[in-house]
Amino acid sequence: MATLAEPQRIEQNDDRFFLTMAFVMAGVVVLGFGQFAARGLSTFNRPPIVHAHAIIFMGWVAIYVAQNWFATRGPIALHRRLGWFALGWLALMFYFGTAVTVMNVQAGTVPFIFQPLHFLVFDPLSLIGCAALIGAGISQRTHTGWHRRLNYCGMALLMGPAVGRILPMPLLIPWAYQSAFFTVLIFPLIGMIADWRRDGRVHPAWFWGLGGMIATEALTDAIAFTPVGLSLYQAVTAGTPGAAIAPLGFPPFPAG
Repeated sequence: MATLAEPQRIEQNDDRFFLTMAFVMAGVVVLGFGQFAARGLSTFNRPPIVHAHAIIFMGWVAIYVAQNWFATRGPIALHRRLGWFALGWLALMFYFGTAVTVMNVQAGTVPFIFQPLHFLVFDPLSLIGCAALIGAGISQRTHTGWHRRLNYCGMALLMGPAVGRILPMPLLIPWAYQSAFFTVLIFPLIGMIADWRRDGRVHPAWFWGLGGMIATEALTDAIAFTPVGLSLYQAVTAGTPGAAIAPLGFPPFPAG
């Protein structure tokens, strides 16, 4: 009986952690984007596709919180149905996120803290890495420990833009992107520590999830800083203002 009860005990104890961290992640997103708007560093005077991308991203954050709520508080049937809907939402995120990235690269309006070529690669690959981890989590939906940890790591991979708006990114050039990425790794590390404190062991899903996040970063660099990336940049920017921008140079600081 003790052997049978153990997995249930662990899953029940996991509930509070994953629900709490879902709200923490949502809070980081609201803080990051909210304080940017409050400081006048972002504007609503942007093309409609940018607003669509923002709405879809915030919708994903709401879906992630809701999924953790339904998984821990019920109804579990709604959690399962919403999970398949979430996959389609991820496809929307990839389309609009990539479209906005390409628009900025072609227009030569990449944020000055990033190298344009690197920006072109890491934005879409972050979404692909997230989808891969979420997909892996869904494939393990009958194994709750794996399912929720892989989904958590997928969500963590998307926290870079929010974290980057909290960090003093201009002061971190030329390592601004890397600083945000390594800060994001704190999320799975928190999960590992929580496992160790609660159960005296670290669930193996964390190592796969963390490995997936790091592999996404490694693939980003393998593309961006090789001739493959340069060819991609030239193809994307051909005939646009972005073609005149140094692919791996940092844009000048904005006036003021």
